[in-house]
Amino acid sequence: MAAHSGRNVRDLRRENRAAVLRRLYFDGPMSRFSLAPATGLSSGSISNVVAELLTEELVEEAGSIDSDGGRPRTLLRITPHSGHMIGVDVGETRVRVELFDLSLAERARADRPLPTRGAGRRVRYDSELIAGHIRDGIAEVLEAAGLDPARILGVGIGVPGIVEHLGEDGAVVHGQPIGWEAVPLERMLRGSGQLPDEVPYFIENGAKTLGQAEMWFGAGRGARNAVVVLFGSGVGACVVTDDVEHGRAVEWGHLTVRVRGRRCRCGALGCLEAYAGAEALLERWQEAGGQPPPDTDEETALTAMLAAAYPADGGAPDPVAATVLAETAEYLGAGLSDLINLFQPERILVGGWAGLQLGARFLDSVRRHAVSYALPYPAGRVGIDLGALGPDAVTVGAAILPLAAFFARGGRRLPPT
Repeated sequence: MAAHSGRNVRDLRRENRAAVLRRLYFDGPMSRFSLAPATGLSSGSISNVVAELLTEELVEEAGSIDSDGGRPRTLLRITPHSGHMIGVDVGETRVRVELFDLSLAERARADRPLPTRGAGRRVRYDSELIAGHIRDGIAEVLEAAGLDPARILGVGIGVPGIVEHLGEDGAVVHGQPIGWEAVPLERMLRGSGQLPDEVPYFIENGAKTLGQAEMWFGAGRGARNAVVVLFGSGVGACVVTDDVEHGRAVEWGHLTVRVRGRRCRCGALGCLEAYAGAEALLERWQEAGGQPPPDTDEETALTAMLAAAYPADGGAPDPVAATVLAETAEYLGAGLSDLINLFQPERILVGGWAGLQLGARFLDSVRRHAVSYALPYPAGRVGIDLGALGPDAVTVGAAILPLAAFFARGGRRLPPT
């Protein structure tokens, strides 16, 4: 029987289940009594939905609390082991695969470093190498946790570049700076035999998965409009606004900050990434006379640069490293000012391994430059801070993608194909 809005009874039941699961996930443990006003559902609907979820073991009892003059009220929470997700961060220095339970507690992890050359300059890698690392990582975390692959709700993957979702090929990645042109990554991963065919893949830009994590669990909670910046080997951003629930990845790193400037790895001249990405930052240090440690990855080389500019023993700083970092802070501030003027966010959050490493040293300087370059009205209403979830935020955000889809289905698994 169809409802007047065009939704049928099955749709309404799915929406009711989704509402209860989301509230328990974000605000639980909760009693049936408190779930009703929190979801807007009637007490009868709450009783029916909770009974179903308890029977399916998606929800479990978690103690009780006293009520005003009545019987104690039983608390309910999501059952952590009732489902698992895999999050993957395809970075530019390594591929990280993590297995999470339904509470997003990490159960297992696998890291696959990528080859480097010189002071952290990465060798261009092919898509088969990355797909192989993802497949091997999935097999490793499943084995480490002793988990039946059928328990996996989905695999979320954060990648550098633009993601296009097509019919037969699924997600296709356009990552010009890393040498990827229309790579059918989803098709390459399916059919490997490690996961049942019905397990879905969710492939998105890494900045978007970072933004998803910070908005759900990190420094973005409670903000209606925010920009989450991913600062690693390259530079990207995710814009979250009222009308875009899960955020929109933008190629912020390829905004032009200097006409006829340095050649970016994307091929254009004067991109922000050509000045502020970790790879370009280390190149600029070397070009200016700095001496990055040979044959190390970018994270180690950046640590050495910071140590040279800010000696722990209180000695004289390396003027070359200090100058290049000061210039980088201004470029980043100018880039953030464009985000402020364009989107007028409540918050800008800086994440990514390089952003977190550098932010503790010169975030105040970046803030000053951003405010000086931006229009006064939006600049006076934005907070600029570091992300709260650390270097694993991309994998957490990637795992949230199948989790959000699972909740949207009302906690129903996809049927076998």
